[in-house]
Amino acid sequence: ILTVVFGAFTLIAATLRKVYHLKARGMSIVWLLISVIYLVYLHGACIFFILSIASVNYLLVKMFATTKYFSFVLWTFNLFFLTCNRVYGGYSFSYFGQHLAYLDSFRGTFRWHICFNFVTLRMISFGYDYHWAQQGFRFDQEKHTQRCSVCKSGRTCYLFLQERSLDRNKYSYSIYLCYLLYAPLYIAGPIISFNAFASQIDVPQNTYSIKGVTLYGLRWVFSLSIIELMTHLFYYNAFALSGLWKHLSAVDIFIIGYGVLNFMWLKFLLIWRYFRFWSLLNGIEAPENMPKCINNCHNLESFWKSWHASYNKWLVRRCKDKTAKCVGYIHLCCCMA
Repeated sequence: ILTVVFGAFTLIAATLRKVYHLKARGMSIVWLLISVIYLVYLHGACIFFILSIASVNYLLVKMFATTKYFSFVLWTFNLFFLTCNRVYGGYSFSYFGQHLAYLDSFRGTFRWHICFNFVTLRMISFGYDYHWAQQGFRFDQEKHTQRCSVCKSGRTCYLFLQERSLDRNKYSYSIYLCYLLYAPLYIAGPIISFNAFASQIDVPQNTYSIKGVTLYGLRWVFSLSIIELMTHLFYYNAFALSGLWKHLSAVDIFIIGYGVLNFMWLKFLLIWRYFRFWSLLNGIEAPENMPKCINNCHNLESFWKSWHASYNKWLVRRCKDKTAKCVGYIHLCCCMA
């Protein structure tokens, strides 16, 4: 069903872009409307909470972007709601008056505060990209092009899109909301920076050709067939869940644990690459999670950088100043908890 839905969304967006020659502003409105429809199905009336928090965050970023209190305000606001969302279980409309209590019957099919963790990362990303643009941060494009093999070939790499500042009109409310709610990456990511997203919604990515995207999709289908074979032929999860491993030898327990770990790696690979595939079809390249096989990670640092590579890149880029670095690690602990 999700494939049919994303296929319809992709067809609508591509048709409107081609017919009306839409750029950043036009495509942001198209994808915002599509994504709102998607979120109404997922979260029902709870989309009100998402839009309200996102709107206040936008106002705070615009107000404090040029002040020395920016990092403190941005992180405090986002961590506050990240905590409250979890403590209050996504809130109840009855908190705001009994006349709104009936809306609690229309909460959709998926808990909104679970997905909001990714929205929080995007709100912070927008804030810092706008903050650095206001401070006049300049990316050395010439130096980067000399070192980057992708940019040398005439294409545009993700790092270039992420680091260069945009025109001020790109930091508009419509593009901001489109970035937060962009349907293909909304549920599970991968996480993309605002600058990279806004650049590609204006001019679609050129890193992957049509053939490259097609091969990417075929590799995903192959990976799906592998996990289907694993679930039918190997019983690692059954041993782990049933408790039979308690009666086995140490070597058998190691084999079961190793098998479960590989199964989990392949499962998350399928999830992240599925959503990234649909994003690529729509011209948005997000960082690849799990670029390396889990069996090719020889230490914890390599494992972390490879497992959730897009989040690692997000975390490293947000930690350019001391305040962000401190609360960034707090946020990492909150998300992992």
